[in-house]
Amino acid sequence: MSAPRSTTPSGRRPAPPPLDAAALDRLALRYVERFATSRGKLTQYLARKIRERGWDGEAVDPATVAQRMADAGYVDDRGFADQKGAALARRGYGARRIAETLRAAGLDEEDRAPAVAEARGAALESALRLARRKRIGPFATVRPDPRDRERHLAALLRAGHDLATARRVVDAAPGEVPEAE
Repeated sequence: MSAPRSTTPSGRRPAPPPLDAAALDRLALRYVERFATSRGKLTQYLARKIRERGWDGEAVDPATVAQRMADAGYVDDRGFADQKGAALARRGYGARRIAETLRAAGLDEEDRAPAVAEARGAALESALRLARRKRIGPFATVRPDPRDRERHLAALLRAGHDLATARRVVDAAPGEVPEAE
């Protein structure tokens, strides 16, 4: 067990010192060793740390630090996109939701395109995974009434599936799993 951190007389921890270039590099290295990340997410993290702690010394662009980490092989945007896209597809999310998640992670079109294309190719499988989890369509015990059918359809659409795939899954009779075409 580690020793407790020192506190001020008011019981609060003292504010951490402002960052400098070396401290920013250490933060970036610690972040990439703990988390799979993209250059965009690493840049956002470093910018947030600079805002929170302040800066001491010559200005450094967080994007430059993130690019250095990528050049050193610690950050791989394409690999991150493939892993994140596959993980989301396994959870039942559709191509539209996967594309949006990867865009929000700061990935450019070139890096996220293969993961989105793979998600589009496995759209029915992914929709069926979500349907199994939520007991929709072929995994329901009885056919839903019109109100529940609309709720099930909305759940698949929110998960990023296209309307045709969502309808195909929701309209499948209980026990009759639709086959890929």
